[in-house]
Amino acid sequence: MPDPRQKTLLHIAERHHWEAARDSGVSYTMSTLGRTLDEEGFIHCSSDMAQVDGVLGRFYTGVDRADLVLLVIDADALGSPVRHEPAGDELFPHVYGPIPVSAVIDARPLPGTR
Repeated sequence: MPDPRQKTLLHIAERHHWEAARDSGVSYTMSTLGRTLDEEGFIHCSSDMAQVDGVLGRFYTGVDRADLVLLVIDADALGSPVRHEPAGDELFPHVYGPIPVSAVIDARPLPGTR
């Protein structure tokens, strides 16, 4: 069970969506690959790099890693509920609201990105 006091969450973002939100200062609202918060109801996140690697292998195999970025999010700065919900045999954090640009403390290349 994830620690409910987890301080950071990880989110795989399409680089152009993240950069558009960051550059405009508007909250980030993409849930997952090609789907918005409004369409999905929450923003998919991961608790650790093992979950990130699994998500990349299951859902992002056809996407060039250079077109993606890993957002490191300060969970305390979200202002939206985070629920750890089952997906397969794991619990994943889901953010039930937009992610303020100010809550993103780092944007990193993904493993395998040169």
